[in-house]
Amino acid sequence: MIQAGAAVIDITPPPGLAMSGFAARCGPAEGVHDRLTARALAIGDTAIVVADVIGIDAAMAARIRKRSVLLADSIVVAALHNHGGPPSMAGRLSIAADPAFLERLEDACVAALDKAAASRKPARLEIAEGVDPDVGRNRRHVGGPVDRALPLLRARGAEDGRTIAFLISYACHPVVLGADNLQWTADYPHFVRHALEEAEPGAVALFLTGCVGDVNTGHSAAASVSLARDEARTYAAAARIGRKIAACALQAPARPVNGPVAAVSGVVTLDFQRRETVPVADLAQAWSKERETAEPARRSLLGYWIEWAQTVARSAPEPLSARVTVFDWGGVLLIALPGEIFAETALFLRTLPGVGAGAFLVGFAEDNPGYIPPESEYVHGGYEVDEAHRYYGQSMSFAPGSAEALAQCAAALVGGAAENSRSG
Repeated sequence: MIQAGAAVIDITPPPGLAMSGFAARCGPAEGVHDRLTARALAIGDTAIVVADVIGIDAAMAARIRKRSVLLADSIVVAALHNHGGPPSMAGRLSIAADPAFLERLEDACVAALDKAAASRKPARLEIAEGVDPDVGRNRRHVGGPVDRALPLLRARGAEDGRTIAFLISYACHPVVLGADNLQWTADYPHFVRHALEEAEPGAVALFLTGCVGDVNTGHSAAASVSLARDEARTYAAAARIGRKIAACALQAPARPVNGPVAAVSGVVTLDFQRRETVPVADLAQAWSKERETAEPARRSLLGYWIEWAQTVARSAPEPLSARVTVFDWGGVLLIALPGEIFAETALFLRTLPGVGAGAFLVGFAEDNPGYIPPESEYVHGGYEVDEAHRYYGQSMSFAPGSAEALAQCAAALVGGAAENSRSG
């Protein structure tokens, strides 16, 4: 029989630390709306931990997996990608991370994994495919692709039937709150988790952010370069959205999950390509001139770009090694990918045999090096393709074909996981 366990560790920093996620936001956190956490679910010998931060870099993720009592190759380390937490990756996203918080984050992820593993007990798994809550919108193309799947996995104690944990995933950027927010928050996923835990007291709910590189609730990426209050981007809106997602998942019929548990992983080498057609020195000069008369939010963004042009952009990046992992939980698949993956890639993966709407497609897993667009998006340019690497601290954008390479690796691993499951 499958064994399952779950755990939650608080990682909420004190007010006063810088916040990550919006170039327009200059002020530190002033308070706490909801506690930030690291949450882990162990199923058999596999486990996933997700932390309420914007990203966890590959080096930290590798240390977390190595330090856990579980086998490193059977662990996935993911980030929620909320924009209401502190900087969590050294040298990325333009704002320096607090070393003490980085140490606390790493320790908490290890503790959550080990506590979940220690709490494992015989369990029954159920999978449900929730109806589309109609929340996500493609922010680059009106009516563009969106992954509308809403899988919900429930682990119940085999003896008492009580819910041990929920695992839910949805593909919508956790940016209901905008740059004007100065409180620690997990954004709308906090309300999803709260609603699930309220429905089953004693359960631990984990939210996995899907392939959201081009999907949010409808505003453009440029709309986030503003400190203006938007009535569509409030805690009330986040609560409404979160509760709707949870309700759609809880109302779906569930079926039992039976079979062995397996984990497989692979590494893909991703190359970079410069998108800027003007020398970076000339860009820095033009941005410096524009900054003299720009509005405060735009001025802040230009400041990051100028610093990028004068430092990071001067070096050529080494190819990046990206880890892809697939779990097979008795026929329920979890596919973990690094960075900000677009909906087109997710929809391709859902066409693979055995994947479908019941699979968990997880972004921001093992690393968050930035946006990884499909080849079809490069002709359109825009923030995610042409500009975001500057804020992320990368000297260049990922080269066309990077998303496809990750998807092909995942496709091969899906077949490998099925084979391992059958042989196990």
